[in-house]
Amino acid sequence: MGSVLVPGQPRGVTMHVVRRFCGTSVGRKYIMAASGLGLALFLVVHLLGNSTIFFGATTFNSYAAHLHSLAALLRLAEIGLLLFFLVHIAFGVTLFVDNRQARPQPYAVSTSSGGRTPGSRTMFYSGLVILALLLFHLITVHFADDHGAISLLIRRHFANPWIAGFYIFGLAGLGLHLSHGLWSLWQSLGINHPLYNNLLGRGALLAALLIAGLFMAMPLLGLFWDGFLR
Repeated sequence: MGSVLVPGQPRGVTMHVVRRFCGTSVGRKYIMAASGLGLALFLVVHLLGNSTIFFGATTFNSYAAHLHSLAALLRLAEIGLLLFFLVHIAFGVTLFVDNRQARPQPYAVSTSSGGRTPGSRTMFYSGLVILALLLFHLITVHFADDHGAISLLIRRHFANPWIAGFYIFGLAGLGLHLSHGLWSLWQSLGINHPLYNNLLGRGALLAALLIAGLFMAMPLLGLFWDGFLR
């Protein structure tokens, strides 16, 4: 007898392959890399836009108004970003649990001997710090019931030492997370060779410091400079 074609079988086969891929350690790492790349690209775009904050209230408010004029596109981007976050968090927690079960006791190696870095050792915890900062930012800025100029809200926020301090702490966590996350991204993409691994590691660290440092400059200016967003 010939084989019987079952309606919907191709979809079932595809879903089975996807589930098997997601169930493997390699598959989860690739998914983490892909979602991490999406989030990193968002950070760069977000940083470029928010850098208008350094040019004063008028420029920053104009940027914010232009951004909100793209309402439909903005909502679509937010949905995509939410999916990236959920996938990254879910698979990050899964990998963390798997690693803890596979290796209850951490390796006794040092960074100087080519072992784990502070960024790699704290990925899960720095991720929690970033999540806390993100939720705080969404509640107090993105969804804030404030009908005044956005520059006034940000200036008022960053003039508060507790709020500015929390942002600085959270952004330090972001830098720590990125320092290893970007390095892991190179590895997942197969960009790995003894001749330039050291350069890639330094590049990841430099990029992390640059991104986190520029973001961190915003609350620092708001805290210590009276002319911030005037």
